[in-house]
Amino acid sequence: MNKIVKVRFRPHSKIYDFDSGHFVLAPGDQVIVETEQGIGLGTIVRAPLPRNPKLPVRPLKPVLRLATAEDQEQARHNQEREIQAYEFCLERIKARQLPMHLVRVEGFFDGNKMIFYFTADKRVDFRELVRDLVQEFHIRIELRQIGVRHKAKMIGGLGCCGRPLCCATFLQDFEPVSIRMAKEQNLSLNPSKISGLCGRLMCCLGYEYATYLELKKDLPRLGKQVKLPQGEGKVIRQNVISRTLTIELSEGGELEIPIDDFLRDQNLATSEESNKPVNPGTSHE
Repeated sequence: MNKIVKVRFRPHSKIYDFDSGHFVLAPGDQVIVETEQGIGLGTIVRAPLPRNPKLPVRPLKPVLRLATAEDQEQARHNQEREIQAYEFCLERIKARQLPMHLVRVEGFFDGNKMIFYFTADKRVDFRELVRDLVQEFHIRIELRQIGVRHKAKMIGGLGCCGRPLCCATFLQDFEPVSIRMAKEQNLSLNPSKISGLCGRLMCCLGYEYATYLELKKDLPRLGKQVKLPQGEGKVIRQNVISRTLTIELSEGGELEIPIDDFLRDQNLATSEESNKPVNPGTSHE
């Protein structure tokens, strides 16, 4: 039975599945694989595992061979050429005064194509720039406009937590993030507090969102009037982490009570209310 091996082509980039074939592979091994864009050199990030028989069989590109010293030398040469291409492209962008910001240059392993990633506020006419690049490098050139989140993923940096950006380390894909996630977690809605280096909402807002929804599903909403043994009042704060509610009493003052005690009192009050005898009323004939 063929096995699946996971391969990454650049540090912290997306991981792809390949058919390991008859090769004995281990994490850290460099291999030559067949991709949709041609031959590529990648690094094994997980040892081969058997296919899950419960999942549908899908065709995978094969691992062609282990990388040789010549392949690794070719990869180093490609990296040097990418740096040269970046510097040349940057010079031409300035010379032509194009409103774009060059982010990264990626060359194919076989050296027949380069992709230039850039950001811009609007559409850019870069046809003359492409001609400059083709004339200089004599290969296929592609200019690809990306968003600010992908720019942060490529460049990297440190977040407000002091750790490297999630998108530049372990996140493979961007998940949708909304302001509701911050609201449900009682976070400050100050844009500077909940935005990442890219200027968009931080990806980590979604990490604990489902947990907060689960913990808050039985809690009263803010502003709701409630009855307690200590008197009536309304809910003014929720602390999901410490599992407490803050109630503003109608007679004045505030009361902080554990959520479990509140729910027990409410269930007890509901039970007593349901057990009260029902007045039969007056019968009219």
